[in-house]
Amino acid sequence: MEVNVTTSVDDAALAVDRLAGCVADVGAWTSSSRLRLNSSKTQVMWLGHKNQVDKIDIRSVPMMSSTVVVVDSARDLGVVIDSRLTMSDQVAALCRASYYQLRQLRPVARSLPEESAKTLVQAFISCRLDYCNALLYGINDHLFRRLQSVQNAAARFLTGTSRRDHISPVLRRLHWLPVKQRVDYKLATIVSKSLRGQTPSYLVDDCQPIADSGRRQLRSADANVLSVPRTRSRLGDRSFSVAGPRVWNSLPASLRQPDVEFGQFKRLSKSFLFGEIAAHL
Repeated sequence: MEVNVTTSVDDAALAVDRLAGCVADVGAWTSSSRLRLNSSKTQVMWLGHKNQVDKIDIRSVPMMSSTVVVVDSARDLGVVIDSRLTMSDQVAALCRASYYQLRQLRPVARSLPEESAKTLVQAFISCRLDYCNALLYGINDHLFRRLQSVQNAAARFLTGTSRRDHISPVLRRLHWLPVKQRVDYKLATIVSKSLRGQTPSYLVDDCQPIADSGRRQLRSADANVLSVPRTRSRLGDRSFSVAGPRVWNSLPASLRQPDVEFGQFKRLSKSFLFGEIAAHL
């Protein structure tokens, strides 16, 4: 269960009272159903810009019959969220787990054909890089480089490529998009599914085609361009309502047409992203 309370720095104490009251109401409801909230597994975290979060001096929150200490990061559905939403803790955890798995796989993979080894790497490494990776849109380049190093290590591990050799041809032979492009690919596929009504309504609502303007239809409407909301921060630019339409609008108009089947869209969009990489080499 997640409970979110929005507040300004000045009203932080009031927000704590609201949060405690909300959790108490939930606890009473669960008790009536013979369930119990476990306060020892409850975490509280302030989310926001560093300059604002640092002004809040509340480090513990009374909750039910105990006191919960405010944390700087927490795991939610396998993703480590930090209070500044930089995703640095998630990247660090992902890199640590991936390198550990590569070390464990190394003695096993030597006795396997490449396709079998590739399946193992897909199961233990690539799936980690792809899990919830839409959350990584807009993170700083240093974090992307750390993730790319993991993918490069997995590719060299599979193919026996030397560190002195350029990695791009190796990734293309494996048909692996680099990490940053994998994030764009994930966002593009989520938008495509949203436009087909195959995602929850809160995602569908964020993918709105540019409407007609008066009596004359906009050229962008013909090209199935989506509306991109204006934001005032880099954090706002990373939200799906901005990132999804922005990635979608960067695709060729031929891919954005509603008559393109989803399977075909996935193949063509991946080919387009590979082409974009080759054009910048």
